[in-house]
Amino acid sequence: MPTTVNAYIATAADQPLEATTIQRRDPKPHDVVIDIAYAGICHSDIHTARSEWGRTAFPVVPGHEIAGLVSAVGSEVTRYQVGDRVGVGCFVDSCRECDACKQGEEQYCERGMTGTYNAVDRDGEPTHGGYSTAIVVDENYVCGIPEGIDLDVAAPLLCAGITLYSPLRHWQAGPGKKVAIIGLGGLGHVGVKIAHAMGAEVTVLSQSLKKMEDGHRLGADHYYATSDPDTFTALRNEFDLIINTVSANLDIKQYLSLLAINGTLVELGLPEHPIEVPAFAVTANRRSFAGSMIGGIAETQEMLEFCAEHGIGSEIEVIGADKINEAYDRVVASDVRYRFVIDTATL
Repeated sequence: MPTTVNAYIATAADQPLEATTIQRRDPKPHDVVIDIAYAGICHSDIHTARSEWGRTAFPVVPGHEIAGLVSAVGSEVTRYQVGDRVGVGCFVDSCRECDACKQGEEQYCERGMTGTYNAVDRDGEPTHGGYSTAIVVDENYVCGIPEGIDLDVAAPLLCAGITLYSPLRHWQAGPGKKVAIIGLGGLGHVGVKIAHAMGAEVTVLSQSLKKMEDGHRLGADHYYATSDPDTFTALRNEFDLIINTVSANLDIKQYLSLLAINGTLVELGLPEHPIEVPAFAVTANRRSFAGSMIGGIAETQEMLEFCAEHGIGSEIEVIGADKINEAYDRVVASDVRYRFVIDTATL
């Protein structure tokens, strides 16, 4: 029989989330049952709960930054055992047959990955995420969390961490590379830590200097305010790699001008309106404008091992379930340093 668990659910775009119970399936042969300890609040959760990214299949339990302990395993599970520290990120299944899946890039599944929430699983049932006390996930879509990272600071790594690690790794951030991170928020602050640990020279490009002290503490070598026009003059042709974590519509031409020869600007943020990229801005210096979306399961595991090795966790504010709606408003107002994490014991 399915198990009843406590959760926080979004019932409509204009309504606050509320306490409820949901059903979790009995474990199939390859399923892992996870008692969730912490769930990070990602801005994607808010977009979905408020139906800002197209259709949301209400009611839905958000949350795709999940950390906890294995409480049971299916009869054929080989990767995990009861008591293991594990995490679940943005998706819980994929087709497993397309080229992307076979290459370990399940996030780009040609048939579409199965989101941790607001999706439909193989059985035709809606998926519900981490704002709950337990979840059941196929072992192939679960990652082990190394002992070197506490579960609360590990939770946001399952989305924010891999979202930054993947492009930094793909575009080979490291010694001798100059990397700029646009925005020092929930994504950007983890990117600074990871890029610094990879050995790159790291610059933060932020709207103001109010977080400069934090930026340097987290590993930035330089910090500039983009509200100052002189910034774009001083840094012209400077960077090998720029990663944009901001979802606002920026003047992309300005930022492309900061790239050195063969430099790349990678878009992670998802702004409301289409992005305008002038042709001359990329033909100059043979620049590239690219995008990236989270990472595959193997790469996510690699990221967690890297973060454990380098003592990297998210900067968090742990909250009780009764503060979720307030936290949503604070995230929208950029009033968090740098990630809210729900203590699911309060559910």
